[in-house]
Amino acid sequence: MENEVSETLLPRDNTYLLGHEEAERIFLNAWQKGSLHNSWLISGVKGVGKATLAYRLARFILSADFSNKDNYTSLDVSPNSSVIKLISNGSHPDFKVLERDYTDTERKKILKAIKDGEQLSQSELKEMKKSSFIRVDDVRTINEFLSRCSSQDGWRVVLIDSVDDMNTASANAVLKILEEPPHRALMLLISHNPGGLLATIRSRCAKLALKPLQDNQVASLLRRYRPHLSEAQIKKVVAISSGSIGKALNYIDNEAITRYDDLCKIILSGRQFKISALTDFCNEAVSGEESFELSKELLFKFLSEKVKTSSNPQGLSEAWEIALKTFRETETLNMDKRQALMNIIVNISKQF
Repeated sequence: MENEVSETLLPRDNTYLLGHEEAERIFLNAWQKGSLHNSWLISGVKGVGKATLAYRLARFILSADFSNKDNYTSLDVSPNSSVIKLISNGSHPDFKVLERDYTDTERKKILKAIKDGEQLSQSELKEMKKSSFIRVDDVRTINEFLSRCSSQDGWRVVLIDSVDDMNTASANAVLKILEEPPHRALMLLISHNPGGLLATIRSRCAKLALKPLQDNQVASLLRRYRPHLSEAQIKKVVAISSGSIGKALNYIDNEAITRYDDLCKIILSGRQFKISALTDFCNEAVSGEESFELSKELLFKFLSEKVKTSSNPQGLSEAWEIALKTFRETETLNMDKRQALMNIIVNISKQF
């Protein structure tokens, strides 16, 4: 069964979740006891399954029959349920998703494509720029949504993905909703960094803190979503994925294992590294924004792994701080990313 799925499903389409049974049990028990909190904060590292869980909670609450509550042993929803299709199509009248919208320029492109009868692919949409944060005007649309009666006198569900993407104004607008929640309204807030949220938002939510997946769970999901991988490839990817299937899939799809191996060879060569190898690595890293972010992630992954076993942990810790400062200045001052990355790697290699 696991080898039949060969692509990554978007959370809204994915009904399969692994590794977060405890979080599901907490939610189900609260529902069965009639004590379901109106607001839930779902936190954890990126790619661990927060959005997939949130959609799973939404499907359940919009389809479950409370009069038969004792018959439910999981949050599974029948594959034949219309709720699955409606949510996947973004057309369920009682379900609203709030996330960063596309910039005005990109929205015009999307509207033009619709007008011309064209359909943009997921890869094309992925490349389009989005706003830096969720706008307060978008948050206010939640009030309008919740003011309407449910289509079947049931629940209305709002999913915010992610609540980290709000500025002060939009965060305060969400807080007002949490302070006076309507009857039978469920708010699902996804956060990669709950510590950065307003304390008042955190205090008004029930918590579902998702732990990183076990290595065997990441491996199982890789076999499911990327059945062409060899066991050797799976082992390599699992080792650097930090318990995140999202990261693991991103690494596979962007050939990050090869890039990570190249980075390790350069740094571990110490002062004897080849300039051509460093140049090639950095040129590839700055070929696009996503590529640069991936290279940064792999660099810090290398540091986090090596500092545990290094005979020079202080030197690596100082190199880590310098890297953080350099990347921060590069973004703030619009400095040359390629040169900044080269300087960082050279500095780290001096520690070996």
